[in-house]
Amino acid sequence: MTTAGLEGGSGGGPTVLRMLLGAHLRRLREAQGVSREDAGWEIRSSESKISRMELGRVSFKERDVADLLSLYGLDDEEERGRLLTLARDANTPGWWHRFGDVLPNWFQSYLGLEAAASLIRTYEVQFVPGLLQTEDYAREVVRLGHGKAGADEIERRVGVRITRQQLLARTNPAQLWAVVDEAVLRRPIGGAKVMRSQIEALIAATDIPNVRLQVIGFHVGGHAAAGGAFSILRFPDPELPDVVYIEQLTSALYLDKRDDVDLYAEAMEVLCVEADPPARTADILTGILRDLDG
Repeated sequence: MTTAGLEGGSGGGPTVLRMLLGAHLRRLREAQGVSREDAGWEIRSSESKISRMELGRVSFKERDVADLLSLYGLDDEEERGRLLTLARDANTPGWWHRFGDVLPNWFQSYLGLEAAASLIRTYEVQFVPGLLQTEDYAREVVRLGHGKAGADEIERRVGVRITRQQLLARTNPAQLWAVVDEAVLRRPIGGAKVMRSQIEALIAATDIPNVRLQVIGFHVGGHAAAGGAFSILRFPDPELPDVVYIEQLTSALYLDKRDDVDLYAEAMEVLCVEADPPARTADILTGILRDLDG
């Protein structure tokens, strides 16, 4: 992979830029037969720091990157320049940085991945996916999780959720494939008026070319993803592995090992087969809307 591919492939945020740069540094190191311990010594640090850099889990100092490139024998000035520019870009805060007072670090990491994803597959059992929530519905969900928060904090959290949705309407939009349990649509979050507007918004979303929405009905009974909600993110750069995201009450899991990702991908594929086909979603939602009005 060239560094030109690094520059053009991510499309969103420092998280993925760090992952791309880290992967490139790892390949350069391995090609030269340099150990992580020796690389850490070169930048006055440790083997574990090199490991975290190569996984994209820490920020990069330009001096460290320059020293590593010299150690790895990269003397092409143009390519060095591109990699050092990438290191600077990887330290540029994403749009969500200004909401740091209300967002935990583990969720800011997800926003960086989400902003760069080309395909987001998600399964939800309790709430409408955040990327498809109306502002009123999002506000009610935020209140459920942050009941003691003041009005300003609640609105800032809602603002994050609505801003995230811009990735579906940008010039090169992400593809969203969402499967929701029927319980999500029957649960009266915020009352009938809020739910009516939310379901109408979901009906409208079925006409968006880059959105695919399926409902897995009560008639299915038990199914492949009985363990709970999860998302799988895929990135435009083939060098990056898919990432499974599982949100918990006070933290989140990020899985990128092939075996783990394959298990979740298989569960998602089974869900998509068991759920009603996308062509039926608008009719299903219209029926639920009639139940609300009744």
